[in-house]
Amino acid sequence: MNDTMAEWRRCAAPRRSRRRGIFPALSALAMLLCSALAAAQMPVPELGHTLTRLADPATAPDFTLPDMDGKPHALHDYRDKVIMLNFWATWCPPCRREMPSMEAIHQAFKDKPFVVLAVNEWENPDLVFPWIGQLTLFPDFPILFDADGAVAEQYGVKGLPTTVIIDRQGRVVYRAVGGRDFDHPDVRRLILDLL
Repeated sequence: MNDTMAEWRRCAAPRRSRRRGIFPALSALAMLLCSALAAAQMPVPELGHTLTRLADPATAPDFTLPDMDGKPHALHDYRDKVIMLNFWATWCPPCRREMPSMEAIHQAFKDKPFVVLAVNEWENPDLVFPWIGQLTLFPDFPILFDADGAVAEQYGVKGLPTTVIIDRQGRVVYRAVGGRDFDHPDVRRLILDLL
């Protein structure tokens, strides 16, 4: 498989344009391309499970975003917890595929100082709520809305899905771009080590 096809399959999100009106068109194009690939029934690669440990962990930028009910969630509300911060969108097939594993790891560590925060990019609750209802299980972790992509920009997100792991000291220590199986034993060990 060549690199171009791998990129289409991953359906990486285009960088947010500074010009108004350009991003919706790019988003629509990405949705069409992802739909065409799904319709072609191309083989779907397995989700990986590796996360890249950052050599020089940096302090995670603080933010406040609303959830589906409009309740604000600030990153500093989760101080002294390990945080899995996932950036995603409904039109992204790997985002859909990794969501059940995010719920599984959330449930596995729900009695520990660990939280999953799923940050939806550029969409709204009216679109996301029915999409979530189509999943095999409803996520029990907070789904937040980064309507203008500002938080994704703070975290240097170039494609979706992107996940960062923040340690209990508030530093970004791991990063993954592309879909992951977060319920893999290696990921569980990584989280346990951070706890």
